[in-house]
Amino acid sequence: MDRRAFIGSLSGGFLAAPLAARAQSARRPLRIAYVGRTPPPSGSPVWGAFVQGLRQLGWVEGQNIIIEQRFTGGRPERFPELIAEVLRIPVDVILVADSQAAWAAKRATNTTPIVVIVADAVGQGLVSSLARPGGNVTGLSNQLEDSVGKRLQVLREVIPSLSRVAVVFNPNNPASHTRVDEVLGAQVGIKIIPVPFRAPAELESAFATITRERAEALILQIASPIQDHYPRFIEFAQTQRIPTAGQSRQFVQVGGLLYFGVDSADLFGRAATYVDRILNGARPADLPVEQPTKFELMINLKTAKALGLTIPPSLLQRADQVIE
Repeated sequence: MDRRAFIGSLSGGFLAAPLAARAQSARRPLRIAYVGRTPPPSGSPVWGAFVQGLRQLGWVEGQNIIIEQRFTGGRPERFPELIAEVLRIPVDVILVADSQAAWAAKRATNTTPIVVIVADAVGQGLVSSLARPGGNVTGLSNQLEDSVGKRLQVLREVIPSLSRVAVVFNPNNPASHTRVDEVLGAQVGIKIIPVPFRAPAELESAFATITRERAEALILQIASPIQDHYPRFIEFAQTQRIPTAGQSRQFVQVGGLLYFGVDSADLFGRAATYVDRILNGARPADLPVEQPTKFELMINLKTAKALGLTIPPSLLQRADQVIE
């Protein structure tokens, strides 16, 4: 082979490689798996923020990405099964916004990247640290001291004399943070009354504890099966004329008094950035875990009126949404 032919064949080889790679990429859209408890409501601004975030970064579902969604139907024991299912597809990255789902994914794989939206990722042991997560898990983590402290502050604004608050939690949930509630409550002179709730059979005993301990307000953590029984707890609290605070927008929408927490739409929008960087070759271990920067306050005025409460005008002015 003469020199000109050799150089031509060599150049052709170099050119063919990226062309072949692009052709392969065109044939195989990358896959993202989202594994959660229930499908997002139609038109959900939270899920919409994730999809829009991806689109702004050049990822369009049905063109260069496919989003696989799996839901437990309110049965968290199915998380390991669903995680195993998406890993068999296989997928290029897994997105979860639930601590039990995050642990199911972490236990199932140490190679497929996992983007989480959870509370206290470090405290739960999902990542080594915020700055250096290590392993295959990264994402966004709400540090509990911020939201818990502000939630107690908001309740104190509604009831200035507040001194006893019951907190319903699931001891089996790795994201349970009753100890944080107790420490921060003590700092502001509020006694925290832990009310364990693992299964529907414990409803009556939970109600009895709240009554016996003379709770003046009730906080419900976001965990199964607690969130599945929000209406029962809210109904009980209203009969006892106890104001309630929850950890999700859904809580206020079904009759709870108030919600203070992170802006979920903002978190999902930022999660799209993590997915983009991973799909473009970044390692989760090299992507620091970020903390929330936006919080939101929702108040249900219908519930306040039913409880005979007057919400301070200053609090209403700060609310992101008021249900009347």
